Amino acid sequence: MRAVIPVVDEVILAQRKRFGADQYDEMWEGVLHMAPSPNDFHQSLESALEYYLNQHWGLPNKAIVQHQINLAAVGAGKDWLQNYRIPDLLLLTPDQFHVRCGSHWEGAPNVVIEIHSPGDEAYDKLPFYRDVGVPEVWIIHRDSKHVDLYLLRGHEYERCEPDADGWVRSPTVGVEMKPTSTKKLDIRVVGNEAARAQLPLY
Repeated sequence: MRAVIPVVDEVILAQRKRFGADQYDEMWEGVLHMAPSPNDFHQSLESALEYYLNQHWGLPNKAIVQHQINLAAVGAGKDWLQNYRIPDLLLLTPDQFHVRCGSHWEGAPNVVIEIHSPGDEAYDKLPFYRDVGVPEVWIIHRDSKHVDLYLLRGHEYERCEPDADGWVRSPTVGVEMKPTSTKKLDIRVVGNEAARAQLPLY
């Protein structure tokens, strides 16, 4: 069920903060979006994917694989709290380390990853990521493990089509992904079959 509350009572905000539920809240151009905590299956896939990418891409490339960082546009400065998103995972190469501001990242990481749970706003975030200049966005469906990978071409995203065997390849990270018949995410490093895995592991 989708709902809009024009003004959120301070008591509700205080309660969410007290119980830690506000850690997933986002501000969309001054409008507060309050997302529920991801369920167990969402978090299992997220943590398994973070570990895999860190081991097979982040560490070898001295790059960063980070989860749930506040992402704002370049030049947001102290006003970043009025317009930011929190992707499930973000990938950052050393040449982009300057976007790290401690409390948030201000500017485009190399890749943003959203795990799409039914009813969430993963696809609605694409215009924001486009405007920030994120070159590559993955949206991975939590239940089916279907992957939509978008590449920024000019000022619009183009969805990458899978190859004949169903693999979708990331040009930035050099991995390929596809769903399995058992609803896991089959992932491998291009040219390294030994690094192939199915996520989550259990």
